[in-house]
Amino acid sequence: MPKNHSESSFRPLALAVDVGGTKVEAALVDDEARVVPGTRHRAATGASNTAEGIADAVRRVIDETLASAPDGAPLVGAGVGSAGPISIERGTVSPLNLAAWRDFPLADLVRERSGVETVLRLDGLCILLAEHWAGSLQGYRTAMGMVVSTGIGGGLLVEGRLVGGRTGNAGHVGQIQLHTHEAEGKDLSVTLEGIAAGPRIVEWAQQQGWAGQTGEQLAASYRDGDPVAIAAVRRCARAIGEGIASVCALVDLEAVAIGGGFSRVTPDLFDLIRETVTDVAPLDTIPGVAIVPSALSDEGPLIGAAGLIHRAALLP
Repeated sequence: MPKNHSESSFRPLALAVDVGGTKVEAALVDDEARVVPGTRHRAATGASNTAEGIADAVRRVIDETLASAPDGAPLVGAGVGSAGPISIERGTVSPLNLAAWRDFPLADLVRERSGVETVLRLDGLCILLAEHWAGSLQGYRTAMGMVVSTGIGGGLLVEGRLVGGRTGNAGHVGQIQLHTHEAEGKDLSVTLEGIAAGPRIVEWAQQQGWAGQTGEQLAASYRDGDPVAIAAVRRCARAIGEGIASVCALVDLEAVAIGGGFSRVTPDLFDLIRETVTDVAPLDTIPGVAIVPSALSDEGPLIGAAGLIHRAALLP
C-alpha cells in the first residue's frame, strides 16, 4: 500500500508519544498541530502489566508509527508526555497508575528506538500546551489544562510561559489535597485524583449500590436518571470545581480546558463544575474563570507531546 503523501509530508514532523495508565499512543504531528493520517497507533499499558510489558508496548507503537511515516518526511524530534511523577533531569517516569514503572528511563527508550532527540514532560503539561497551541486556550496568558480519565493530570501556563517546576512536575493538579488526612503519612484518597478520577468515581458509585462496572455504563445510568449515577457525577464535579478554585486562588487563572475520557461522562459536568467554583471560591475574584471542554478531543495529548518539539520556545 502506498504511503500517505499529504501536505504534512513536506512539513517538519515530530514523533509524539503519550504514556498513560491505560494505554500508550504514538503518532506523527506536523508543525501546524495536525496528526498525520495513518500514523497513529496505540497499545495497552495497564496497572497489572509488567515493566517490560509496558516498555514493549511503547517500542511497538513507535515502530508502527515510524513505519507508517510518509516517504521523505523530515523527522525533527520526539516529544513524550507521561503520567507522573517524572524527572526531567534523569528522563525517568514513575506513573502513579503504573506501579511496575518506578524511575523507568522512558526518555532513553524513546530516543534509542526513534533515533532522534527526545523531550520528556508531564502529560498534563502536554495537554495544556496542545490547548494553548491549537485548542480552547488560544490567546490566554494564564491558564490550566486538565485531563480527567484513569487519573487526573494538569499543566499550567502563567504569564505566557509554561511552568515546569523544580523536577518537572508543576501543574500536577490531580495530587492537590481536598481533605485533611485522617491517618499519618501518605493518603492518595484525599487528593483530587483519589476522589474524582474515573475509576474512583465508579468505585464510589458501586459502594452506594450501583451495579455497573465502567465509566461508560455510569454515563448511561446518568442519562437514565439513576440517582446514584447522578450523585456520582455531582461528586466528581464538586471535587474538580474545588480543585480549580484552589488553583485560581494561587495563580489567578483566566481559563481552564478539560479533556480526557471521563470529562465526557455528560455535558452537564461542566455546568456542575462552574456552579461549584462559584459556590466555594474563597476569593470574589475567582468566579467567572472560563471552564471549557478541550477542543482537540482525544488528539490533544499527542498534539501536546509534539508541541514539545514544535513549540519548544514556550518550555521552561
